[in-house]
Order: sequence, then C-alpha cells, then structure tokens
Amino acid sequence: MLTIWIAFNLFALAMLALDLLVLNRPGRDSSPRGALLRTAVWFALAVGFAGLVFVWQGRQLAVEFFTGYVVELSLSVDNLFIFLVILRYFAVPEEQQHRVLFWGILGALVLRGLLILTGVSLIERYHWVFYILGAFLVYSGIRLGITKDETSDPSRNPAVKALRRLIPVTAEYHGGRFFIRGWQGHPGLYATPLFVVLVVIETSDLVFAVDSVPAVLAITLNAFIVYAANFFAILGLRSLFFAVSGLMKGFRFLHAGLALILILIGLEMIVENRFKVPTLVTLGAVAAVLVTSIAASVMFPSPPKQT
Repeated sequence: MLTIWIAFNLFALAMLALDLLVLNRPGRDSSPRGALLRTAVWFALAVGFAGLVFVWQGRQLAVEFFTGYVVELSLSVDNLFIFLVILRYFAVPEEQQHRVLFWGILGALVLRGLLILTGVSLIERYHWVFYILGAFLVYSGIRLGITKDETSDPSRNPAVKALRRLIPVTAEYHGGRFFIRGWQGHPGLYATPLFVVLVVIETSDLVFAVDSVPAVLAITLNAFIVYAANFFAILGLRSLFFAVSGLMKGFRFLHAGLALILILIGLEMIVENRFKVPTLVTLGAVAAVLVTSIAASVMFPSPPKQT
C-alpha cells in the first residue's frame, strides 16, 4: 500500500506541475471560457480515475471515490467565496493569483493528508468519534445556513497576526517572491504580502477541511480513497475559481444547498449503526440538492439592489 501512496503523490505533483507550468503558463487563455475548459479536463480525469478504481478494486470503492469526490467538490465551492475575498482584500496582482493558489493547494494536500490519516485512525480505534463528527456536521450545516451572508476580515486571521510578530512584511509585492533579503535599505529577511496571502489561504482551507473531510469519512473509511477524492476536488478548484468567480454570487440558494448536504451527511453518520445508507443513494441525494439549489438560483435570481 505504501507503494500506491507514493505513486499517487508523484502523480499528484505531476498534475499540479502540469496545471501551473503548462495549462496556466503566461500567454495561455486566461478567460472564463478557458478556465471552464480546464475544469472540464480535471473532471474528466477524476472520472477516469474512478474507472481505474473500478477495474482495480471493484464497483463499491469506485462509487465511494466518486461520491466522495462530488461531496468534496461541492463543499469546496465555499472556498471559492473565501479565496475571492482574500485575493481582492490583499489586491493580489492577477499574474500572481495562479502562483499563490498553486502553492496553497500543495500545502492543502499535505495538511488534508494528515487530517485524513488522523481521522481514520481515531474512528477505527474509537468508533464513537464517528457520531461526534456526525453531530459536528449537522451543527456546521446549520451554522452555514445561518451565517451565509457573513464574510471574514482576512487581516484578523490569527495566523497573519502571528506571522507579523515573527517576521517583518514589506508594504508592496515583489513579483512572485514570498521572501526577500533587505528592503528600503534595511538588511534582514522580509516576507512579502504574497506570503501573507498564502498563509491566509492555507489556514482558511484548513478550517473548511474540518467540515469537508468528516463528510467524506461518512462515505468511506478507506484513507487512500478519501485522500484521492480530496486531491481531485482541490485539483480543479483553481480552474473553477477563475471560471466562475464572477458568477458565484448569482447562486443565491447555493449556500442553503451546501448546508443541507452537510446536515444530511451528518445525520447519515449518526444513524449508521442502525441504518446504513447505500453510497449510491448518498451520491444521488447530493447531486439532487446541488442541481435543485443551482436551478432555483437561476429561476429566482436575487432582486436588484435599490439605489
């Protein structure tokens, strides 16, 4: 199994390098249409991996992977809102947005991998943790539905405050560099605002992972499948961000749909000892909620703001 983990992570690094150095290199189509096309490529890759799992391990694990992927991808949509706020707040130059999101995703893979292994180990050793996580997801769904209009101030991020105490930060960006030596005649090591943005993205993603990882653990406790579902979901997240960042706020009922998904999966975890919900039913329910919330947003758009 160790060989499979190593091979998959090498594949993951290759795909991230392809995304940064080939698909998003300077001069490539950076329009929403181009980003949407790249999103479709990553989705097709996930479908292909599901087919590989089907041949390798059978139908059940393939369905578990794809269900986990759909759940993780749908819950990651909320990350897009937060990423948009962060990039706009720190006025990140457009040419550097791909770079900081690339390194943010790379860090997220490591952090989520540790979170997944910890979660699986805890559940296998103390099964009652499964019910605690289920209750937490129900709470998270209710909280998401209630606080859908709130946005956080990136400057109040605890990690940013700690960073500024540890190392001085320059006032302006220095291309794609995270650190520089010497600034305005002063020696020493300085972080750039781009590194501050990276720290905020990493900590924000970790907060979202606390919700989304337990949701996938409700579908399967196979650590590799959970990790693979997380990887494929966040692999396409950068392209999805640039494809729909201008349209996200038009989906007025999407928050309600995501909240309902969290609640349904949380309830599934709570009752799993008495009633095991088939994975295909979970996939169908998640897909139905997503389609319904998006369709309702299109049919009943937000009323124009009064001026």
